[in-house]
Amino acid sequence: MNRLIGYFAGICRKACGATVVKVLSLTSVATLVRVCTGLVSVKVVAAVVGPAGVAMLGQLGNFTNIAQTLAGGGICNGITKYVSEHKDNASLTSQYLSAALKITLVCSVVCGLLMICLSGWLSRLVMFSSDYAYVFTVFGVTIALYALNAALLAAVNGFKLFRKYVVVSIANSIAGAAFTVALALLCGLGGALVAAVTYQSVVFVVTLWLLRRQLWLRLCSLRGRIPAAVRKGFGGFAVMSLVTAIVVPLVQMLLRGHIMTDISASEAGVWEGMQKISSVYMMVVTTSLSVYYLPRLSELHSPALLRREILRAYALIVPLLAGGFVLIYFMRFLIIRLLFTPEFASMQALFAWQMAGDLLRVVSWLLAFMMVAKAMTVHYVVTEIASSLIYLLLGYALVCVNGVVGLVQANLINYAIYFAVMLFIFRKILFTKQIKRSNDTE
Repeated sequence: MNRLIGYFAGICRKACGATVVKVLSLTSVATLVRVCTGLVSVKVVAAVVGPAGVAMLGQLGNFTNIAQTLAGGGICNGITKYVSEHKDNASLTSQYLSAALKITLVCSVVCGLLMICLSGWLSRLVMFSSDYAYVFTVFGVTIALYALNAALLAAVNGFKLFRKYVVVSIANSIAGAAFTVALALLCGLGGALVAAVTYQSVVFVVTLWLLRRQLWLRLCSLRGRIPAAVRKGFGGFAVMSLVTAIVVPLVQMLLRGHIMTDISASEAGVWEGMQKISSVYMMVVTTSLSVYYLPRLSELHSPALLRREILRAYALIVPLLAGGFVLIYFMRFLIIRLLFTPEFASMQALFAWQMAGDLLRVVSWLLAFMMVAKAMTVHYVVTEIASSLIYLLLGYALVCVNGVVGLVQANLINYAIYFAVMLFIFRKILFTKQIKRSNDTE
């Protein structure tokens, strides 16, 4: 244990010179733009539709996450992993990119047609009203563009084109925010709902134009069959992504629906507002993890190097995040006043619980990404489903006791359990006393 502590201290001293710091510096501008555009969107939408409208947008947003993952075949993380591993082999890269294009097109067309045909039923199921069938029809027409956009960004990430990724991210953030704000202001709740399901499809045109000169785009082809090894590789990622895309939003929809029917739509909107704030500051973490951490873990095979990379990430990210959360907590009243209306004032009671849960979420993710990077499909599926069920049960139980505050308390307890499970799964990498030296290089 003493050696582990000493090793961790050494990592802390070296963290500021790590590659991850360079990536964070490179992506800081993109993250800042995403945060600012996200805050503007939250403010405008909250002012236009109010707490009840924010709750409805939350319901639609969860469904959107499910549909978008289904449309992309759940293979975006697989694209990043396999492109990162084989980017120096043009033949293998071509196989994976071509397979990704075929899978994306087939899944998105099927998903879009189903949404168009079932638009009325989906409106009643998700929005508790048949008045919003047009939203699902529009979504079905445009979802293929979203799926292609996500696949392109995953490939850019896999090639480690960090500068290009930053430029594309900034352009997407600005275009998406402008589209959302314009529709919300012009058409009210209906416009906000349409924007929620289409803005990521609209920015596909921007992404394609920015990547038009990339030579690797020419490797994509619709000809030929998908090799069995490629199908198998993408299949594991599809299972992992689809489980997350279906189970996690479904649990949130059930819990939000429970609040809307048993307490009030306004209280559900307050909780959803807290989730919006959380998603904005979590962009800082998710950007660095998706741009640097996943491709990096995919490249490494030595337990010693994996351990060092994980501890380096902990040494850099966790202290910065903890300090940022403390600052946000003390500014919570100002944040609510700036981003929302007086109707959201009760949100201040959620901040401490939400941020404690988010901190545990990050420390869990730093280990859970290993399951994605190493295609540990069974481990990932079992832990994801178990975690979601625990959150659902805790949420129902604690809402009955503490109202909306109970939901963020349930989130905290759930991630404490999840982190303990991650420590157990990766105990050999983290806590082995003697780690054999490796000739691998960073």
